[in-house]
Amino acid sequence: MNKKKKMILAGCCVIAALALGGGYLVYQNQQVRAEAEKKSEEQAAVKKEAAAKVKAEKEEKAEKEAEAQKKAEEEAQKKAEEEAARKKAEEEAAAQAAAKPGTGKIVAIDPGHMSQSVDPYDTEPNGPGSDEMKAKDTSGTSGSYTGLPEYQLNLDVSLKLRTALEALGYQVVLTRDTNDLKLSCIERAAIANDSGADIYIRIHANGSENGDASGALALIPSAENAYNGNLYEPSNRLAQCVLDAYCGATGFGNLGVQCNDTMTGNNWSSIPVMILEMGFMTNESDDMQMADDAFQNAMVQGIVDGINAYYGQ
Repeated sequence: MNKKKKMILAGCCVIAALALGGGYLVYQNQQVRAEAEKKSEEQAAVKKEAAAKVKAEKEEKAEKEAEAQKKAEEEAQKKAEEEAARKKAEEEAAAQAAAKPGTGKIVAIDPGHMSQSVDPYDTEPNGPGSDEMKAKDTSGTSGSYTGLPEYQLNLDVSLKLRTALEALGYQVVLTRDTNDLKLSCIERAAIANDSGADIYIRIHANGSENGDASGALALIPSAENAYNGNLYEPSNRLAQCVLDAYCGATGFGNLGVQCNDTMTGNNWSSIPVMILEMGFMTNESDDMQMADDAFQNAMVQGIVDGINAYYGQ
């Protein structure tokens, strides 16, 4: 092979070597680039996954916070509703109590005397264990101008009083609701004592030889009463409340609360007791007014107001 051919062959070898080396470098560069891209993609995937995880955690946290907030709001709403219901119940109870202040209270009312009077010669002890004997009952007085018997006036007022008290929630025990029976003072007191009543109010009307005498008064046992002196204080408070309210409602003169230990019906009482002498049937003005149906409503309202005052209503 001549020298020229050798040189050409050598050149070709060099060119081939250079081409091969260049191709390898290109390949290497491609591999490096591919690995870099792969690594970049992997890093991007990791970042994306991390970002997704953070997002998911935030969403989960936000969801839990929203649930907690919702639960707190529901609990707050429930408490508010319960509080509103409690207040409403209290208001309704207060309104009911105001409308019916007598709920749970028992009042015994004794319409004094009666037409079928017991034999005046038939007597009974003036007090428990007493040797002093008194008539079991009398027919009472009557209106000097109206002719109305006291026993009828007492019953009329007592029946109206029962209706008025029951409308306020009181339980009322009447010793009688008719004139067609006979009851002694002791028997009347026994009805009141056995009824579970808190108080015993005896309804009467007064009479006097002096036609000018007028007004209302109350009779109660004294603190020295041998049978129930321990009832003086509550009886006095009851009588003061009823008499003051009664006179205020009727305009009758207030003759005060008087102690009298001769009253059989009072002496046999085991609960606070009073006699209300509503007015004088021997006085023209008192008699005419007490016989009037509309005025009796005022009389009853006064007694009701007094009973409410006694109970602190």
